[in-house]
Order: sequence, then C-alpha cells, then structure tokens
Amino acid sequence: MADSDLVHVVDDDVDVRKSLGFLLATADFAVRLYESATAFLSTATGKIEGCIVTDVRMPGIDGIEFLRQLRAGGHTIPVIVMTGHADVALAVQAMKEGAADFIEKPFDDETLIGAIRSALANPNQAHAAHPQSAAIRDRLSALSERERQVLDRLVSGLPNKTIAYDLGISPRTVEIHRANVMSKMAAGSLSHLVRMALIVESKS
Repeated sequence: MADSDLVHVVDDDVDVRKSLGFLLATADFAVRLYESATAFLSTATGKIEGCIVTDVRMPGIDGIEFLRQLRAGGHTIPVIVMTGHADVALAVQAMKEGAADFIEKPFDDETLIGAIRSALANPNQAHAAHPQSAAIRDRLSALSERERQVLDRLVSGLPNKTIAYDLGISPRTVEIHRANVMSKMAAGSLSHLVRMALIVESKS
C-alpha cells in the first residue's frame, strides 16, 4: 500500500482511536494512531505522507493549535477536523488555519471515508474541487438579503439559535434560510459552504 494512502488518527479518546482505526483499516487505508498532537509532532520529521484526522477539542495541544504547529513546521499534509455541533466556530477557525475539511459529529462512516479520499486525492489543493471566486460571487449575488445575513453568521460559526435571536426570527425559519443558502450555493456540506466563503474572502 502506498504511503499516500496513510491516515494518521490523532485523538485523546482511546475508544475513538480504536473505532476509527478499525473503520479505516477495513476501508483499505494504512492507519497510525496517536493519543495526542504532542505524540504526533514528536515523530513528525521530514515530509509527512497521507492525511491527518483529528478532533478539534483535545487536552494540551488542541486541533487549532495542532494545525498552526504543523503549518509553522512547513508541513502541508491535509488535515480533517472532527467537531461537535456546538463547535462550529472552532471548525470555521480550523478552516482558516488551513484544515482541508471538517466533519460534524455524529457522522456516518461514508462521510468520513469520502472526506479522506478527497483529501488524499488533492493533498495540496484544498480548494481544487470547488468553484473559483467568480463563480462563487455569482452564486452569492443570487442570495436574498436575509439569506446573506444567515450565511454571514454561519461562516462566523454561530449556531442556528443564536442566528435566530440576532435576526429576530425563529430557529425554524433559520433552518429554511440555511437550506436555501446551501441549495443556491451548491454546497454539499457546511464545510463546503465555509470553504467557498473563505475563498471569496481571501480574494477580496
């Protein structure tokens, strides 16, 4: 098996490490398990092959700081961050720090495997599978004022309830606007939506 098919799982929860290790092994990935970012970084010499799957919340070096240290060390290996629903703001920060993708828990096995395959296929092109800024701007222009307000708050990492309170509308109405935004932007996931918004932001 090629080194490019290697997945490094970095998580402080031993049960999560074992279950992910088993899942990925059955999907024909080579897997290495680490109990902390510190443990991984201590072995990170030279070019690191494959990709990393890590949790955004860990004791010691958390997922955000882990990304920063990897980039500071010159490592461009793609990183997929696992996050809870309450951690959208952290997930958005992870994307800004260079994460290839983030996945909200609980997720199904195929979602994770698909994200890993995508990251491995485009190790140095986090935005390769997504429209360029001109196409994204065209989609943004099709949003209503309210949909744009919801999008801006989603990309800031705010949960639906907070967005509802800020805009003086019900959480259910936010969900409807959010679904419309996802559809008009042709976003397959929240991470895809955030990535497109960040592409436009970086080009402005």
